[in-house]
This record gives sequence, structure tokens and C-alpha cells, in this order.
Amino acid sequence: MWRASIITIFPDMFPGPLGQSLAGRALARAGAPDAAGAWALETVDPRTHATDRHRSVDDTPAGGGPGMVMRVDVLARAVDAAAPEGDTRPRLLMTPRGAPLTQARVRDLAAGEGVVIVCGRFEGVDDRLVAVRGLEEVSVGDVVLSGGEIGALVLLDACVRLLDGVMGHPQSGTEESFSAGLLEYPQFTRPQSFEGRDIPAVLTSGDHAKVARWRHEQAEAATRARRPDLWDAYVRARDGSATNRE
Repeated sequence: MWRASIITIFPDMFPGPLGQSLAGRALARAGAPDAAGAWALETVDPRTHATDRHRSVDDTPAGGGPGMVMRVDVLARAVDAAAPEGDTRPRLLMTPRGAPLTQARVRDLAAGEGVVIVCGRFEGVDDRLVAVRGLEEVSVGDVVLSGGEIGALVLLDACVRLLDGVMGHPQSGTEESFSAGLLEYPQFTRPQSFEGRDIPAVLTSGDHAKVARWRHEQAEAATRARRPDLWDAYVRARDGSATNRE
């Protein structure tokens, strides 16, 4: 079973939306007689690993400045409780300073045993935690959130939907944005006509080869127009593959 351990001072934020829909149905419910599910979730509140009577998890930043910084000693104990010796799951820190989360990285994480995620708050965490506990810094976008919890929910949702048996149709995870380096082609369904706009005729032609070709062309066009960074990487990979076959 794929296991997620979340270190957060707001444990009640989980499972949140992950308790609904596909992820919720696949979640092993704690205390259930059979505890069946594709994945399991636990939260660890670092306040329970504080040593002072106020259960402090933060302190003023070294060198001065506004806000507070989460303490390395308290968080390190929380990480150790979530992932004791021998636990080989990746340890992640949600932070705007991290490497952008990609679908390729999500697939790697989903194929493993699970994740341990540290959710920062305030001005962030003591940077020494990254080194002493081997954390991988991950960002869900070039934005600053109030804390790492929302980012953790995004990462978990992206991973859980790829676990075996979670999605109703296995192909749903292969024909979508980023699966082949491209954004997904546009989708349509009934009614055939809506406010003067019709479903493209090729999609109702019954010619599967033409449909596949149209979808690929649309995916290329959307990627080229909306994400030139992805398009450049796709072209390099495509041209490189063609060169290698020659």
C-alpha cells in the first residue's frame, strides 16, 4: 500500500478534498475493520515533538527580519517519528524555492512506496533541516502560499490518481497533459451543437486514425501556443529520437 506521512501543524487539513471522489474511495480508512484501500495517510503534528511547555515549533530568524522560522530540532524529531530508520520513502519539503513539480516526478513518486512531506509555515523552515534529514525541496508553482499544506494536497492528488485501481480506466493516466511532453488535446461531448459551435466533424467520423492524427495535431498546436518551454523540450526530444533512428 502506498503511504503518505504529512508533517504539519494543521493536521485537520487532511485528508481534506482527498477524502472525496477517486482519492477518497481509494483511501484506507483508519480504524475500519478491513482498512482496504490503495493508499494510506497519516499526519504528524510537530508540536507533539516540542520540548517546552508552550510546545513551540518556531523562533525568530537569525540575523533579524520579520516573522518566525520553524525550528530544525523540532522538525527533525517529527521527521524521525514519521520515517524511522529503514523507511526509504522520499522526504519532501513543500517550498517556493523547490524544483517545480512535474508529471514525470509524480509518476516516479507514485511508482514507489509513498512519501513523507514536511509542510512549512511562517517564514519557512530552518535550512539545516534539508541537509540533516535529506529533504527534496518541491514547488507547485511560482506562487507563495500560506503554508505547505495546499501544495502537499496537490502533490498527493497527482500521485494517488496514478495508483493501480484508482482511476476507472487505466488509459486515463496516459492520454493527458504532459504524458508525452505535450498538453492534452481538447475534449468534447454532447450536445453536438452549442451556441453556434459544433463538435469537430472528425471526432464523429468513426475514422480512428483520423481522430488520433487530429488529436496529436491539436496537442502540438496547444503546446506550441501556450507553453513554448514545453514545446521546445518536446521538439528537442522528438528531433533527437528521429536522429537516433537514422
